[in-house]
Amino acid sequence: MATFVLVPGFWLGAWAWREVTATLRGQGHEVYPMTLTGLAERDHLAGPAVTLETHTTDIVRLIEVEELHDVLLVGHSGGGMPVAQAADRIPERIARVVYVESGPLPDGTAQFDTVPPEEQQRLRALIGDGHLLPPPAWDPAVDPTNLAGLDEPTLASLRARATPQPLRTATDPVRRTGGRPVPTALVASTFPLSVVEQLIAQRHPLFTGLAGGRLFELPTGHWPMLSEPKALADVLDSAARD
Repeated sequence: MATFVLVPGFWLGAWAWREVTATLRGQGHEVYPMTLTGLAERDHLAGPAVTLETHTTDIVRLIEVEELHDVLLVGHSGGGMPVAQAADRIPERIARVVYVESGPLPDGTAQFDTVPPEEQQRLRALIGDGHLLPPPAWDPAVDPTNLAGLDEPTLASLRARATPQPLRTATDPVRRTGGRPVPTALVASTFPLSVVEQLIAQRHPLFTGLAGGRLFELPTGHWPMLSEPKALADVLDSAARD
């Protein structure tokens, strides 16, 4: 039996992990799906003071208060940033960090830095003076690659349940202390492992942190916990077995 902490990406809450959680628990694992401050059922806490550090503290405190050890800490998409910071803060409690459609951003890099300049400008204009990043339209015609595998009921649920993301969780840079490294794993869904392996070998700054980690390929869209929950749970189960 392994212990999993599941951290969702932008705009989602613990609810997005429901089927994965049920499958992992059915396999005998202990599972803690999280909702980060300011999102889903905690969206009443969203405000300009919610930062990347806030979300990191959410994760660290859950692990500490629940007295968890040898944790498989799973971060999907934008959830990879607070997961990376949390693992840096409490490496003695983490067995492995599993990045799902994500990765360990280099120190000093923010999620916004990985977005093309023209998209940054569009988002800044959309946000204006606000402090929340609105969710996408969840329209497969606009974003067929990322939304691959999601049926209409799931898309309707995303449109109804996704909540705006506290902006500073996307614009604050990742900060690490440079302490003891933690083993990693990657679950790649929208890009092939051959590309990942090539970028790791080239020491690409967005992929070099995965060197020596376990690599898994699960072909589907960007939200495998919703499009392929059983398959993702099986991959996570495999990641827990050395």
